[in-house]
Amino acid sequence: MASRAWKRRLVRLLQKYLVNPTMRVALGTGLLHTHALLETIGRRSGQRRHNPVGNGLSADGTTFWIVAEHGRDASYVRNIESNPRVRVRLGRKWRTGTASLVPDDDPRQRLRQIGHPINAAMVRAMATDLLTIRIDLDP
Repeated sequence: MASRAWKRRLVRLLQKYLVNPTMRVALGTGLLHTHALLETIGRRSGQRRHNPVGNGLSADGTTFWIVAEHGRDASYVRNIESNPRVRVRLGRKWRTGTASLVPDDDPRQRLRQIGHPINAAMVRAMATDLLTIRIDLDP
């Protein structure tokens, strides 16, 4: 358990100061299609929060899937629990939707279904507690 907490702290530091800022810039161009930008509302601050996530858009475009690396310990997951209304930026377009946690889903199988093997490998490598999130996108 202690090693899991240590791993989570290390991964969070790397993501906060290195990975996420770089990804936000890349996603801002609208040209990176393997990932998307998730916008939640901060549960305490009420401010918009942006997190890079793997692009889990379903083939029919009505559902967006995310596998959270740290489960309910991830800040954006706690924000979703507080306010499930979210936005997802795919390319240069924002889509609104309602997110829900799906604890009974198999997150490893979900990563395979999403179909981005490099992103899936990174999620599994950095994960401490995988959790699937489903976003039902508004038409």
